[in-house]
Amino acid sequence: MAERSVYKIIFQNQNKFYEMYAKHIYQSDLHGFIEMEECIFNPRSSSVVDPAVEKLKSEFEGVKRSYIPMHMIVRIDEVEKSGAGNILSIDGNGKKTLWVSPPQPIGASPTDAD
Repeated sequence: MAERSVYKIIFQNQNKFYEMYAKHIYQSDLHGFIEMEECIFNPRSSSVVDPAVEKLKSEFEGVKRSYIPMHMIVRIDEVEKSGAGNILSIDGNGKKTLWVSPPQPIGASPTDAD
């Protein structure tokens, strides 16, 4: 029997990066959005309770489908199996930091001076 695909998606939301796993990710009919369905929060082999995973589960409890703006997506990977989701700090105050610059406002340039 063929294995079903699992996708790992990393996206920005409210000054944090979310690393999540889902069974379905596709371009939405809503222009500029990606749809994420059937989130996977716990890998089958894990018996340890992770606070980050529990926070993700509570935040997405009862959510059937999430619409994520394309410009907030950092990366989408098709993976062989799911892992534990995570919330990563942008500002470095957490244990893990993803080194990606936050999106700049439209029309802003790094060389613009006020």
